[in-house]
Amino acid sequence: MGAGMTRIDAKFAELRKAGKKAFVTYVMAGDPDFDTSLAVVRGLPAAGADIIELGLPFTDPMADGPTIQLAGQRALAAGMTLRRTLDLARRFRESDDSTPIVLMGYYNPIYNHGVENFLRDARAAGIDALIVVDLPPEEDEELCIPAQAAGLNFIRLATPTTDDARLPRVLQNTSGFLYYVSITGITGAAEANAQLVAPEVARIKAATDLPVCVGFGIKTPEAARAMAQVADGVVVGSAIVDLLGKGEKPAEVLDFVARLAEGAHDS
Repeated sequence: MGAGMTRIDAKFAELRKAGKKAFVTYVMAGDPDFDTSLAVVRGLPAAGADIIELGLPFTDPMADGPTIQLAGQRALAAGMTLRRTLDLARRFRESDDSTPIVLMGYYNPIYNHGVENFLRDARAAGIDALIVVDLPPEEDEELCIPAQAAGLNFIRLATPTTDDARLPRVLQNTSGFLYYVSITGITGAAEANAQLVAPEVARIKAATDLPVCVGFGIKTPEAARAMAQVADGVVVGSAIVDLLGKGEKPAEVLDFVARLAEGAHDS
């Protein structure tokens, strides 16, 4: 990696060179327990995941649908904390030094840990980027700017309601990639429609050089393939987390991930 290049920058450069789109997976750290979660996360790259979003369990996940909320509750019940989430990332890094990890969650646990301490500990654990859903651009001084100064990408969400007046603010200080939420509402609800998303992705790409990855409502290899045709990457979370909630073993979960990855990479 060149100076100032993060694992995410390097990954997108590698995918562009290969003519491929990014397949991004989301799992809740510690769901249903630490060891199962670690086994799944360790298996994701071989199953085709290019980037891993690691959910940080939180007691009040207001932007998440029932699937992710329940995953957070299972993880918290199993004793998951911010420190143990970073420990899980650290354990993953023992055998994988290239797959980017995005820590996704809410600001409260980070605030309680102390921003400076958190950024130091996150870097040491091998975290590459943050998505903090309840910190708007108006709060950039709080975490976004210190995170970028510490060498972490700060990824932001745009939604169907992010109009042309709001978009420049959302893109300001964003790095790594932009996460476009394909449907209005909570995670895991409706199914995404690539035809409706395509003009929105084009509108965002006209305003930024950042890759645009689309998530929410992508549940099948076919949907992943369709979405990868209109975006730079596809994010799948609830469909994977749902299998863990049903008690599926890591091998079955990773088999499903491999089929989704095939769809995303086949665009």
